[in-house]
Amino acid sequence: MSELTAPTPTAERQATLWSDAFHAMRKRPDVIIATVVLLFVFAMAAFPGLFTDKNPTTCIGRDAKQRPDTWFTGEHPLGTDAFGCDFAATLVHGTRPTITLALSVIIASALIGLVLGIYAGYYGGWIDGIISRGLDVFIVIPMLMGAMLILSLFRGRVSSDNLFETIAAPALALTLFGWMEFCRYTRAATLESKNLDYVVAARCLGASDRRIMFKHILPNAIVPVTAIVPTTIGGIIVTEAALAVLGIGVQPPATSWGVLLSKGTEWAGGGYVYLFAWPLALLILTVFAFATFGDALRDALDPKLR
Repeated sequence: MSELTAPTPTAERQATLWSDAFHAMRKRPDVIIATVVLLFVFAMAAFPGLFTDKNPTTCIGRDAKQRPDTWFTGEHPLGTDAFGCDFAATLVHGTRPTITLALSVIIASALIGLVLGIYAGYYGGWIDGIISRGLDVFIVIPMLMGAMLILSLFRGRVSSDNLFETIAAPALALTLFGWMEFCRYTRAATLESKNLDYVVAARCLGASDRRIMFKHILPNAIVPVTAIVPTTIGGIIVTEAALAVLGIGVQPPATSWGVLLSKGTEWAGGGYVYLFAWPLALLILTVFAFATFGDALRDALDPKLR
């Protein structure tokens, strides 16, 4: 016998919620500016060839430490680094590891948090007790400190030309200390939703626990989790940069914004501020865009804040 399905009002309600949020956000100038910045950064990560035709690994020693040309024109519009590599190409190609790392961490953290949170909130009892105690342990450890402790075990590792191997260690460390907020929000939403009428109706009609959790309860849990995703991505990008500056994040010769900041600090004091200023400006602009988009999304999804 096929499993019976209870009628739920969530689909129409969720569609209306997201539609209202979209209409509210597109009227805000700050959201439009943040969206343009994010589209620019994602395009740079996905299609670096659109922004530079130079190879960041092709370095000419006699061209080392050339400052940016006036009006950023010429063969090296953003200058060259200490090894004679075109800095614009290095900056553009360093975007992909940074963005890929941030997206990998946010996806893995959200999936872990959603699953653990919905199981804890739905079943309660000893399952909730174990997950909640684990949550209590991990949530008191800041992401940066936890990642430093883990990555210190891999100090001295050699970077690879493979993107996955380059970001694997920092991605695992950041994910280990990045799932707790998602779990907390999902657990709270599950506790609020599991006794609502449409969930009780689904249970009475014989729907399985898995169907109730992921078909009926999960759509409600997605809303608060989605609102914190952009801001969390910005935090991950900052943390990656801090780890690279400390020498335990993405490792050279691979390049990321954090690696460029780490190298730039060595030369900024000698008058080559652009080697530090360009990656710092790009990082600040991107984090600001994620934070702006996240705040606007949170406001748009919460009717009480409209």
